[in-house]
Amino acid sequence: MKLNLKIWRQKNADTKGEMVSYPLNGIEEDMSFLEMLDVLNEQLINKGEEPVEFDHDCREGICGTCSLMINGRAHGPDTRITACQLHMRSFKDGDEIVIEPWRAKAFPVVKDLIVDRSAFDRIQQAGGYISVNTSGRPVDANAIPIEKEMADKAFNAATCIGCGACVAACKNASAMLFTSAKVSQFALLPQGQVEATERVQNMVRQMDLEGFGNCTNTGACEVECPKGISLENIARMNREYLGASVKG
Repeated sequence: MKLNLKIWRQKNADTKGEMVSYPLNGIEEDMSFLEMLDVLNEQLINKGEEPVEFDHDCREGICGTCSLMINGRAHGPDTRITACQLHMRSFKDGDEIVIEPWRAKAFPVVKDLIVDRSAFDRIQQAGGYISVNTSGRPVDANAIPIEKEMADKAFNAATCIGCGACVAACKNASAMLFTSAKVSQFALLPQGQVEATERVQNMVRQMDLEGFGNCTNTGACEVECPKGISLENIARMNREYLGASVKG
């Protein structure tokens, strides 16, 4: 398979970037998208050129670090997958593939295709935790009865991997889907009620401080989310926030 790659190259956040074209031959359709980038980098290194920097870790669709904008879509043309789960059989011989980093003020470019997503970490740190009894007489969490419907919804919210596709897909670069998933996974369970009021207020406040945009309910975030996090979580977070505001 022959391809023409157009890749965003940028030395750091303070340097102006540009799209650079790379012709690439000998790509097999069973290769993953990241394996294809590995082939490109090997060729660049052999020619004495600087390889393209991109994030990756598990390459199993679990960690979310492989985030890329591919032909204008977060994680590429397929749905419910991360970039590392995308395979080259999704493309045709002779295709041009445009590869960019996430585009958001709150995700500054580190280098090439790598962005700094520590804003998500700070949102999580603002309230993504629960009180734990460490007195020596803790109550086993398995002994607390929870309705299956609530447990399932909490589990589904907890599947968010924090990749940032929701932000990249949103025209306003909103982090509402991510934040609401992290709020919901605790708000739906009895263990999360102790900090419930402070949690939603602190996490929403931190989200705003990081410079993410507002949600306008276009739904692009849910469509592009590799884990299918539902917009219902945003509605739930809004209710939690309103309730917390009334409590004062």
